[in-house]
Amino acid sequence: MGPMQQICDDLAAEHAALDALVANLTEEQWSTATPAAGWDVKATIVHLVEADLAALLAVDDAEGFERAKADAASGKGLRAFTGPARERSGAEVLEWWRDSRARMLEAFRARGPKDRIPWFGPSMSALSFATARLMETWSHGSDVASTFGTTLPATDRLRHVCHIGVTTRGWSYVNRGQEVPAGDVRVELVAPSGAVWTWGPEDAEAIVSGTAEDFALVVTQRRKLADTALRWDGELALDWMTKAQAFAGPATDTDDDRAGLGAGS
Repeated sequence: MGPMQQICDDLAAEHAALDALVANLTEEQWSTATPAAGWDVKATIVHLVEADLAALLAVDDAEGFERAKADAASGKGLRAFTGPARERSGAEVLEWWRDSRARMLEAFRARGPKDRIPWFGPSMSALSFATARLMETWSHGSDVASTFGTTLPATDRLRHVCHIGVTTRGWSYVNRGQEVPAGDVRVELVAPSGAVWTWGPEDAEAIVSGTAEDFALVVTQRRKLADTALRWDGELALDWMTKAQAFAGPATDTDDDRAGLGAGS
């Protein structure tokens, strides 16, 4: 199986995991506040629809995407890609999301992994783009799960989220207008399957270790470092984990309204 088909299969599975959480909600439950201040469950799924439709346009019509992006920058936000949405019922939003994500996946599957796709920041390869969509789906799925006192099933799809978390270490500083500290940080994580995933040289001067799920929650700013069982050794590791931001958009922290809810997330 090629890399694009694999990431699309994993993204579809992540969609299904979140779908299972919201499929049978009452209209009242759709209005339940999530841990992201100011966001209820419906607003969270609407945001995913908006981002998925923006992604679909970026993949299928680069020029159309750039025009819509200009409208978004003028104050419309992601509504530039969808029009008014939040007056829809929860059931209507669910069907809308199912349709938008299916069309987005179909578009991704038709692309090669190295095809360049425009986005709100620099363009990305199709493979990286699909991986970012998985990260966002999982992140917001974690918000919805927390809303109802449960968790998303931990699977080895978390490797995608963790990999983005590792590769955006430099971005976490640049996005704050800070220089990236010299030196390497090694990351050693235990996957849900029991496998051990590693990044960075063995002789790195600092290390972060623990479960893949805890690491993913920290780099997507769904948990504070202190609220996980992650272990760190070396100031480079601690400094990074307190600034980690695996998504685009303005610099945010876990104590902010909730990271990851912007257009680039």
